[in-house]
Amino acid sequence: MGENLTFPPNAVALVTGATGFTGSVLIRKLCECGIRVRAIARASSKRDALKDLPIEWIEGNIYDPVAVERAAAGVDFIFHVAAAYREAGITDETYRKVHLDSTQLLAHAALKNPNFKRFLHVSTVGVHGHIGNPPANESYPFSPGDIYQQTKADAELWLRDFAPKNRLPFTIIRPAAIYGPGDRRLLKIFKMATWPFFPVLGRNRGPLYHLIYVEDLTRIFIQAALHPKAQDEVFIGGDPCALALADIVSIISTEYGRRTRMIRIPARPFFWLAALCEAICKPFGIAPPIYKRRVAFFTKDRSFDTSKLRNQLGFQYSRTTEQGLRETARWYLDKGWI
Repeated sequence: MGENLTFPPNAVALVTGATGFTGSVLIRKLCECGIRVRAIARASSKRDALKDLPIEWIEGNIYDPVAVERAAAGVDFIFHVAAAYREAGITDETYRKVHLDSTQLLAHAALKNPNFKRFLHVSTVGVHGHIGNPPANESYPFSPGDIYQQTKADAELWLRDFAPKNRLPFTIIRPAAIYGPGDRRLLKIFKMATWPFFPVLGRNRGPLYHLIYVEDLTRIFIQAALHPKAQDEVFIGGDPCALALADIVSIISTEYGRRTRMIRIPARPFFWLAALCEAICKPFGIAPPIYKRRVAFFTKDRSFDTSKLRNQLGFQYSRTTEQGLRETARWYLDKGWI
């Protein structure tokens, strides 16, 4: 990472979302850097994958003031990775607590540490919504499309207002779609890439979709937490270029030795069906068979200009998007997930 981009001696870092897909990769990297790592996790969280690491666990919710106060005491860095993912039964209030309330509690707690170095806040490119004129950069307008994106936007905007007024050093990363070995959210795309036919809603090649390999994203987190030019800045964390969904599927299917044919289908009926399913299922806490968000995945562009990350921080990727997709596809196959 460069001679000047190393953690100070005896540094302590707090990680939220440590048992999640991205958080677990990050926390392993931080431990490899030789710093002390502390993590907030619910008592029910699965920690087996991290049991070999010298992590100081603080049990509790990330929106519990007592747990946050204990976890943040004396830390030099905070990596706020935790997120409430879209699942049936999660209330709007829970999204606000996990995204907004936790950010406020952690920021206030960080101010009590006289030698605090950096608050690394993980947002999402979803705050921008559909990119009507791609690629979008960090200054592109916000247009969140659901409660997940809205509360993520609220948390980011709050921090960007609070931190400068209170001299809290911070950096915000808006990751693109995160993937890699162990990920389950994009696993369905890899499975669908083995089908004889792949449905593409709307345009012929499908929407532009921006990815980031989890190994590179966690390297971005660490570099942004240490780099002086990252302080009080916002960065979109994505690969250099977006790909059309059809091209992503083609790469995966080729790695599996398949030839998947793209079938173009009108999108509007699926939006109507998704809205109906959500209206019926949500009051009962049932996961609908189709979401408006999932339909949007197949129709809305997510293409970004990530040059700020490279130009300002000198970030270098460890692999291309194609290399990452092929590596992930092989991992799924080796593990029997495909």
